[in-house]
Amino acid sequence: MKTDLGVFLKAAMRRPAVIGAFAPTSEILAAQLVEVVPRRGAPTVLELGPGTGAVSGLIRSRLPDDARYLAVEVDRAMVDHLTVTRPWLEVLHMSAAELGSRIGAGEVDAVVSALPWTLIPERTQGQIIEEVAKVLAPGGSFTTIAYLTGTSFGPGKRFRRRLGASFDEVLTTRTVWRNLPPARTYVCRRPIVP
Repeated sequence: MKTDLGVFLKAAMRRPAVIGAFAPTSEILAAQLVEVVPRRGAPTVLELGPGTGAVSGLIRSRLPDDARYLAVEVDRAMVDHLTVTRPWLEVLHMSAAELGSRIGAGEVDAVVSALPWTLIPERTQGQIIEEVAKVLAPGGSFTTIAYLTGTSFGPGKRFRRRLGASFDEVLTTRTVWRNLPPARTYVCRRPIVP
């Protein structure tokens, strides 16, 4: 069986503009990222860009027994790896910009994302954020990683403004220095419907 790190490194070398990081998400950053995952009831949780599953196990450990856990991954090798190593995860091989075609409106209680936003074209960013807003249930939360290497420059600043225009509340968490690269998370609530 291939290791998570081996699969990640191969994917990062094969498609660096899609993977967007040079190491899997650290446990410290993952813990901060999954704080929005409900621990009670029968929630539906959606992970965007699970990669090799660095965050997936932590999400699963927080979920109650009746939860539904979906993941959207665009890289076929990572989908195959997740299917074998995390059989409890319902993996959809597709772009996050197509969520509405597979997930109903207002069905998701928490969306957790490790997508490399500054590498995604602005038009596609907009499509993904619109899809997240559609599938998010009232009272749900969307959280995503923001790598420090990109937050101070044009694409990172534009993405943060996009979040501010798309959600009533956007909280920025503390920086996790023990991640490669260092990162923080944005926690977004109450989508603004145009």
